[in-house]
Amino acid sequence: MEKILVAMSGGVDSTVTAYLLQQAGCDVIGGMMRLYESETACGSTADAEDARRVAERLGIPFHLFTCTDAFKTAVMDRFAAAYERGETPNPCVDCNRYMKFGWLLDRARLLGCDGMATGHYARVEREEDRWLLKKAADLSKDQSYFLYALTQEQLARVRFPLGSLTKDEARQIAETQGFQNARKKDSQDICFVPNGDYAAVIRRLTGRDYPSGNFVDRDGRVLGTHKGLIHYTVGQRKGLGLSLPAPLYVCEKRTADNAVVLGPGEALLSAELTACDCNWIKWETPPPSFQCAARIRYQHKEQPATVYPQENGKMQVVFDQPQRAAAKGQAVVLYDGDTVLGGGTICDG
Repeated sequence: MEKILVAMSGGVDSTVTAYLLQQAGCDVIGGMMRLYESETACGSTADAEDARRVAERLGIPFHLFTCTDAFKTAVMDRFAAAYERGETPNPCVDCNRYMKFGWLLDRARLLGCDGMATGHYARVEREEDRWLLKKAADLSKDQSYFLYALTQEQLARVRFPLGSLTKDEARQIAETQGFQNARKKDSQDICFVPNGDYAAVIRRLTGRDYPSGNFVDRDGRVLGTHKGLIHYTVGQRKGLGLSLPAPLYVCEKRTADNAVVLGPGEALLSAELTACDCNWIKWETPPPSFQCAARIRYQHKEQPATVYPQENGKMQVVFDQPQRAAAKGQAVVLYDGDTVLGGGTICDG
């Protein structure tokens, strides 16, 4: 009998995950990470009580792990540092990489578990000598983009029981079984930024203020005053506080002179990008070049591209057609059909 630690959040997805694994004959343990000291964040008292009630209903052990220090170091501090560098980070990727499938997977091992399961909508399959990450059956809920950084060792030990289900099917199972959270709303925000005020969180984390500076156009002409680089992201048009004759977008955040560069929509187009800290899932060593579909943010439609891996952990991604607003700090994830080939963090060339 497989012994599996289920990462529980108090939500419907992890609840159904625990139920399905128990029905499949696994020895299930529930575990919840308290990541951030806030009653509006992951691991709040209310969420913990929801998860505990589910565990009691299923008759499984439940552990509440306090890992606020590890989460601050691995996710929150990295988030703030990326904004200080003028990037647009993706903390959900870091949380999966370092916390759920790093910190918590280590705890699963210490508890004598064979593996760990989460409520992610994705699939893991074994093909020949590799573990592959694949899209979920429900493409509208697919979360494979956020999981591209998982290693072979991690993929070998994780389970995604919801990968073959739709969200509606998961809720229906929860309702049929009488779970009280069957209709609980999904969290939409970054857990440590529940009100969307990134700048306030960054100031609190770093203890620093971020000075105002100039909005400039691509020719260097001053257009106005911005309120600090951390308030903006590449591609942003609204909330600039400027009265302009035509719409302009944030094209670049220059830390060297504390300037936010604005330009027309076409200035956001780029035919290629460089990515760093690449992780390959399909291969141990990728081919010298290959064609695939690339996604440069979660809601971005995949676009055909040619990829040129480099020996220094970087890769060059050349698109068949120029793409809009490829922001440094975001993930670029590569697909062949429903298979994740790998990915990396968009960076300077």
